[in-house]
Amino acid sequence: MKLSLMPLNLSFKTLFVFICLILTAQSFSQEKQIYESPNMAALIANHKTVAILPVNATIAYKKLPKGYTEESRKEEEKSMSLQMQSGLYTYLLRKSSDFTVEVQDVERTNMLLKKANQYENFSEIAPEDLAKTLGVDAVIKCSYAYEKTGSEGVAIVKTLLIGFGTGKVATGGLTMQINNGTDGGLVWRFYKQMAEDVMSSPAAMMERMMRKVGRNFPYQK
Repeated sequence: MKLSLMPLNLSFKTLFVFICLILTAQSFSQEKQIYESPNMAALIANHKTVAILPVNATIAYKKLPKGYTEESRKEEEKSMSLQMQSGLYTYLLRKSSDFTVEVQDVERTNMLLKKANQYENFSEIAPEDLAKTLGVDAVIKCSYAYEKTGSEGVAIVKTLLIGFGTGKVATGGLTMQINNGTDGGLVWRFYKQMAEDVMSSPAAMMERMMRKVGRNFPYQK
């Protein structure tokens, strides 16, 4: 009796596709790196109030949109910076009962930085000097590198036809760190890279990132 190899061939093809999908998913991913100072517990025990600095956001495109200028990029980065700062503040405020510190209102943070002429160049100023300006025990510094890699039109169609999570258009890498207010020393640092959906807003991206930070956030009770 001759046995057909067709089912076996199909199973190998299915397995091959499945492996490709796994590798593709991993490529978007889910890199995570965490650093904790050896004396982190002792340092954060003295922290009562922290401030969230504006997010240092950078945007890059694999293929520049038509009519996109350097001025457009700067405006987009500025908007993303403020939205992500606000998104992080909203997240921490909403879950304030879970944390051991009080978070300064970001509007007050930005106002004090502007008053001290430190808003535009805050990334060039020592963390301990920023903490002194803001009157806090520590500062949370974030940078976000966003690279648009896909077509929004195609991604929207995929999302509408297949569902959320299928319309990936970009990769985003978030670095978040906490610096001690007295000496500027690095207390904690977190890095995460994720694929971003066409429907994501900067505030929503920060919400997703913070869910990934989860129990690693040092001020968690």
